[in-house]
Amino acid sequence: MVVDKQRITQFFTELQDTICQALEQTDGQGRFQEDLWERPEGGGGRTRILQSGAVIEKGGVLFSAVHGPASEAVLKQMNSHEPADFYATGVSIVLHPHSPLVPIIHMNVRYFELSTGHSWFGGGIDLTPHYVDAEDARWFHQQLKAACDRHDPAYYSNYKTWADDYFFIRHRAETRGIGGIFFDYLRPENDDHKAALFAFVQEIGNTFAPIYTHFMQKNRSLPFGEKEKKWQMLRRGRYVEFNLVWDRGTKFGLETNGRTESILMSMPPQANWIYDYHPEPGSREEQTLFALKKGVNWV
Repeated sequence: MVVDKQRITQFFTELQDTICQALEQTDGQGRFQEDLWERPEGGGGRTRILQSGAVIEKGGVLFSAVHGPASEAVLKQMNSHEPADFYATGVSIVLHPHSPLVPIIHMNVRYFELSTGHSWFGGGIDLTPHYVDAEDARWFHQQLKAACDRHDPAYYSNYKTWADDYFFIRHRAETRGIGGIFFDYLRPENDDHKAALFAFVQEIGNTFAPIYTHFMQKNRSLPFGEKEKKWQMLRRGRYVEFNLVWDRGTKFGLETNGRTESILMSMPPQANWIYDYHPEPGSREEQTLFALKKGVNWV
């Protein structure tokens, strides 16, 4: 079967459905509300938001498929100089839990093509625990490595390093979380290569629900108190800082008149900042900060 934009788009719509169903079932209380939207320049999407669930305080699972004339910035990224139309589709997810002992998670899988014939895939999954637990971190990275190894033994190492570098809050000199994998501009060389890259993107998309529902079930009942909630709000603040200052997708969307509500769905419902905050020496909070470094070998 030919891998074209119609087939890729169909997979992304089905992936959104599958993930939303798994999250609702595991949460047990929350239900996604759907917001259908159209882009004046062409295309649109389905924004699905879950709020006030039993585990998920706020989460978004977004599908979009948009098209139109490609901007000069997009053409430059693709190393193309002739005018062209673009088509872009994908699924993007961010989930913020109630409990500071359940991690924040992000996933994005996407496809982009120009009418000139240029195309590429991108995506990845990364985890942002409020408290870094070595056992959970190892398990998370083992799942990603297994998914990568089914397609290319070099993928995990390469894309983990890319994630460490990308999800880095430079002005804080710390990673956003424990990383994961990140890949971008994977350009097919021929039809067979495009099919192989699409199979890899499908693998990563299908890995999301088993990973996060595992953490929802495992950590949802762990006890916590006011101290842990205070720390959670501070870590959410770091999440906001990264997304507004460093995240390319957020910046590109806002700069190109994208749909603001969908772009900013990644923001937590609440966050906090305390001036010149330093955790207590020897505390779990300090240990977490020590773990937010590049190059940690979790597997």
